[in-house]
Amino acid sequence: MAAEDDWVVQVNDALGSMPSTDAEEKYWEKRSIYKVPSCVTDINRKAYLPQAVSFGPYHHDKEHLKPMDEHKDRALLHFLKRSKKPLEKLVEAISGVLDDLMACYDPLDQKWHADREAFLHLMILDGCFMLEVLRTASQTTSDYASNDPVFSNHGTLYIMPYVQRDMLMLENQLPMLVLEKLVAVEKDGLKDKELVNKLILKFFAPGTPIMKMGKCHHVLDVFRKSLLNAGQSKKTRRQEAKLAKKGGDEIIRSATELDEAGIRFKKSKKVSLKDISFSGGVLRLPVIVVDDATESMFLNLIAFERFHVGAGNEITSYIFFMDNIIDNERDVALLHSKGIIQNAVGSDKAVAKLFNSLSKDVTLDPKSELDLVHKKVSDYCKKPWNMWRANLIHTYFRNPWAVLSLVAAIFLFALTIIQTIYTIKQSYN
Repeated sequence: MAAEDDWVVQVNDALGSMPSTDAEEKYWEKRSIYKVPSCVTDINRKAYLPQAVSFGPYHHDKEHLKPMDEHKDRALLHFLKRSKKPLEKLVEAISGVLDDLMACYDPLDQKWHADREAFLHLMILDGCFMLEVLRTASQTTSDYASNDPVFSNHGTLYIMPYVQRDMLMLENQLPMLVLEKLVAVEKDGLKDKELVNKLILKFFAPGTPIMKMGKCHHVLDVFRKSLLNAGQSKKTRRQEAKLAKKGGDEIIRSATELDEAGIRFKKSKKVSLKDISFSGGVLRLPVIVVDDATESMFLNLIAFERFHVGAGNEITSYIFFMDNIIDNERDVALLHSKGIIQNAVGSDKAVAKLFNSLSKDVTLDPKSELDLVHKKVSDYCKKPWNMWRANLIHTYFRNPWAVLSLVAAIFLFALTIIQTIYTIKQSYN
């Protein structure tokens, strides 16, 4: 009974000190870096685990990542020497926002709360290393030795691809605030608010136009926004609003079935994954390069959308759409022939399996931007002529023997008509 009384007192105390809705909102909006639970990672745990370097507290001190620690130490020294700023300046800057940085991680182990100084050191060390890595794309790290194992042409070729992949893992992120504070100290103030975003974009997509990203949470968030750089038109939003009132779920067919129904596939004019449209029997899709890092990249992007409230669901919707139109290797081959899928994996079957596995256990927002495209494509396929055409092609033109049989049947039918006409004409004469 005493235990129950204690619990009642605890709940009543908590109720009395319960924060307001606005305070709760501010508390939750700080969260941006998440530990991916086993119910998600069981599908492919390796896709969420860094293989070359750790950033932040979740994978710090993992045995297989320790070889990179000495390079982090060197990166800090080069950063300080090049900026001509003492370490105390960095400590002062990061100390001032330490609570905000700790609040970004959900969850954060209690050992970091108990040893705040260790967390401070971690943020500075990993932050400086990340900035040095990002600057390899701009070639502003020339003060390293030409045979440096990481920051050299050799490192760019053999090490950076693994580091790049690890930097796009949700559990392996650093808050953007760390990078901004470090750059602000280095440059005596951060005048260009897009500077860090530009470094990230140049590192992950060299040669592409640099766009304004606005406020971002971390590297993965910047990369995600770069994939979705094209916004929707007002006209499209109005059409979607009308569609939302109609309701109804539409199931889109595979690419080969859509091709049989007379739908043509073309490349989108923009690279944005949001740039999927259907008009006049033409389905336009953005070009995508599928390589060994594609699976890990998309799984982490989907996980971020899943756990971060307000992130959006555009990447998830794109994967869901691609899974719908890709059933097997024939669909991949068709999209490859149209230049939509650039297959760097090798096997069309492997690409089909990749897209089918990415959408497993994915929940699609019923108000997704792709609902309008789903609806248009479905309506097009339901038209009598298109249904008849698709059925004809599916039945008679998939198999070469069926084609020959159909041609023979038509030829025999034509001969029969000619013979009948000739007989009638002869009888009349």
